[in-house]
Amino acid sequence: MTERQFETAAIQAARSLGLLGAVNARDLGGYRTAEGLVLRAGVVLRSDGLNRLTDEDLGRLTGLGLRRIVDLRSPDEIREAGPDRITDAMALHQLPVFAADFDIYATLREVLADRDPRKQRTLLGGGRADAMMAGLYRWFVTDRIARERFAGVLRLLADPDGAPLLFHCSAGKDRTGWTAAVLLTALGVDRETVVTDYLLTNERSAAVVEAVLEGFRTHGLMREPELLLPVFRAERRYLEAAFEEVETGWPDFGAFWADGLGLDEAVLAGLRANLLAPS
Repeated sequence: MTERQFETAAIQAARSLGLLGAVNARDLGGYRTAEGLVLRAGVVLRSDGLNRLTDEDLGRLTGLGLRRIVDLRSPDEIREAGPDRITDAMALHQLPVFAADFDIYATLREVLADRDPRKQRTLLGGGRADAMMAGLYRWFVTDRIARERFAGVLRLLADPDGAPLLFHCSAGKDRTGWTAAVLLTALGVDRETVVTDYLLTNERSAAVVEAVLEGFRTHGLMREPELLLPVFRAERRYLEAAFEEVETGWPDFGAFWADGLGLDEAVLAGLRANLLAPS
């Protein structure tokens, strides 16, 4: 193992916030940019939903001096799972990313409500679940309102009083994963590291996913719950689909930043000032 690989492995091993009620909560600190700067620890955090946080979890987040929480979940998700558990010292910003005609969670509800195995296989089998997820990531890039919501997270992080900030969706995988990917790319982190961070979700959430799928089987909701694995896992090809859509619509990432996200150099400068430190 090279020194760089050892360093990366050590950072990955330590990145989890250790929250009992949000197993995919982790710190983005430690990643290096092409210029040799390092993303500061404790300033930008990513997570799954905070609706199941324990009192101990809240104590951990309070100890980090967390100022802002950004919830990317839809109103329906919040109603079903519950609102975030936060303290009075944390400002909550709701920037829902969802579409009535492209709602993965609505599809999941439909799948579980109709227990017919043939219909479930028709909807999810034969690579259809995989294609649905890749389509979702492309939608992150092509939909104007979705782009505005993702840009909103970046604007908050660029504010002089924006950090420490935590952003999350339900699983901390898709909307959260794309937000993190855009942020790290804008700061100059290489693509392979961006993908590695994205795929860490599979490690953090493996036990939860296994338990959920087994629950679907045990309670008779699905005969083949493994059909949902493409929905519950982070896959490299999903993230690549989003970046491919950026490359299709804009000449480069800088053009996507300015034209697609509506962000300027001042926002980028704010992010660099707030989040980066010398190596």
